[in-house]
Amino acid sequence: MASISDLKQIYLLQNLDEQMLERLAPLAQGKQYEEKDVVFEQGQEADNFFMLLSGKVLLKVDISAAVTISLGAVKPGYSFGWSSLLGLDYTSQAACAEPCEVLVIRGSEFKEVLESDHTMGYRVMEGVVRILENRLKRRTEQFIKTLRKQMEIWDLF
Repeated sequence: MASISDLKQIYLLQNLDEQMLERLAPLAQGKQYEEKDVVFEQGQEADNFFMLLSGKVLLKVDISAAVTISLGAVKPGYSFGWSSLLGLDYTSQAACAEPCEVLVIRGSEFKEVLESDHTMGYRVMEGVVRILENRLKRRTEQFIKTLRKQMEIWDLF
C-alpha cells in the first residue's frame, strides 16, 4: 500500500484531495527496480500504470531490428504506462536508467475508481491534459528545430 505522502509526489494526482488519495493508496504498491531493468516491453499487454518516485526511466521504441529511438525520460513525480488505462498494449519499452522506486497500480483498478468517482476522474484527466499538452509543445519545438536544421543543410546545396 502506498503512503499518502508518496501519492502527493505524483504530478498527475496533485489535484486530488486527501479522501481521494486515501481511496487510491491501497491500490498502489511500491516496487524497486535496478539499473537496466526493463519495466515493460513494447507490444506487451498493458496491465499496470506506473508512478515514478525516484530514479529515471527511459521510454524507447524499436523502429527496425537495428534502430531504437528514445522517446524521452521519465523523471520522479511523473507517470508512465498510460496504455493500461485504455486497455491497449504498451506502445514503448520502459527501462531503468538508474535504480528506481515506483508505485504500481493495476490499470483496470485505477480506471474503475476514476469511473466510479467522476470528480476524481475529472481531476485526473485535467492532469493528463496538462502533461500531454507539455509533451506536445516539446515535440513540436523539437520538430520545428529539426526542420530548421534540415533547411539549413539544403541551403548549402
